Amino acid sequence: MSYDNLVIVLAVAACVPFLLALVPRVRLPGPVLEILAGVVLGPAVLDVVRPDAMVQALSIIGLSFLLFLAGLEIDVQQLRGPRGRLVVVGLAGTFALAGAVGWVLNLAGLVESPLLIGTALVATSLGLLIPILKDADAIDRPVGQLTIGGASAGEVGAVLLLSLLFSEQASGTASRVLLLLGLACLTALIVATSIRAGRTMWLSEAVKDLADTSAQVRVRLTMVLVVGLSAIALHFGFEAILGAFMAGAVLRLVDPAAERAHPQFRVKLEGLGYGFLVPVFFVTSGVQFDLGALFADTGAVLRVPMFLAALLLVRGLPAVVYRRAGLSWPEVMASGLLQATSLPVIVAATTIGLELDAIRPANAAALVASGLLSVVVFPLIALPLLNRSRVSPGPWPAGKQN
Repeated sequence: MSYDNLVIVLAVAACVPFLLALVPRVRLPGPVLEILAGVVLGPAVLDVVRPDAMVQALSIIGLSFLLFLAGLEIDVQQLRGPRGRLVVVGLAGTFALAGAVGWVLNLAGLVESPLLIGTALVATSLGLLIPILKDADAIDRPVGQLTIGGASAGEVGAVLLLSLLFSEQASGTASRVLLLLGLACLTALIVATSIRAGRTMWLSEAVKDLADTSAQVRVRLTMVLVVGLSAIALHFGFEAILGAFMAGAVLRLVDPAAERAHPQFRVKLEGLGYGFLVPVFFVTSGVQFDLGALFADTGAVLRVPMFLAALLLVRGLPAVVYRRAGLSWPEVMASGLLQATSLPVIVAATTIGLELDAIRPANAAALVASGLLSVVVFPLIALPLLNRSRVSPGPWPAGKQN
């Protein structure tokens, strides 16, 4: 077994932050540069690195950990009250538009599976939006909270649809819905048991005492949760990414005050994820990117702006309902652009679709390319709109804060 390919992948991941630091005015997300570097160094261009068994294994773990960190961002509070109702209305619009777009593209003979395309268009890159909204001082404003709520709902919806409709262990849809309910009940039991265990004095003290020692017990327990729920999801016939995503949401529910009570815990998880596992996934995605299929014919290249426009339609247009919350039009447009920013779930959907022969390599490459463009172009347009409307549009109507 050779470590050569893994060394190159990790070297690329280590160099990307320095390259971004050389051009601070260029707000290029790290994952985009990691994927592009993988494309250049992979078989499509220089053929310096290949995705061997070790790299692919770590890439799969990286994808699971990325979905875990995305689940960790889910704040149930954002999905309650009047904001929650607007988020639900926006998500319903997203589902309707996604289905319509997938159906039209399939009817035109441009895509193979309208369900897969529609599912890929539903998600938003929640993990990429958080730092953008923080940098714009918008995360605590209504525009930020609605955007995060909408992104959370889209992420949850896309992962659930991907697991329900596109799994290698697929069975009938009705039986899979029952299995999903069983998985949800088991997850609820895990949440209840964890909360009860956390209230046990001696156990709580033991975890607190061991958390920052060489035992790193919080991190160890978290890894048991991630791998355990991923394994359970596989046993139920779903993709492991559903279990990883649920693990993040479970941890957020069990320990909602983690950032205040033990701030180093989140730093450790993000260090393990964004410092090691997640970059391996993005670089490997670039190495596996089928550049030849994308440029094999003009039609494949033209699908890139088509999918980009579809993202903006499916995820951006439903943000119009946020106008009812008192947001200004610049804020509504910024929210729509940010909700249309998507990459990780698109990569996951195309990977699964290729394994199931539900999408052609050319369409998979075009869809990933549109995701790359979305995380570069849409936030750059949205940031000036957020800065223009920095003054809050006003409080929510009395009695409707919760």
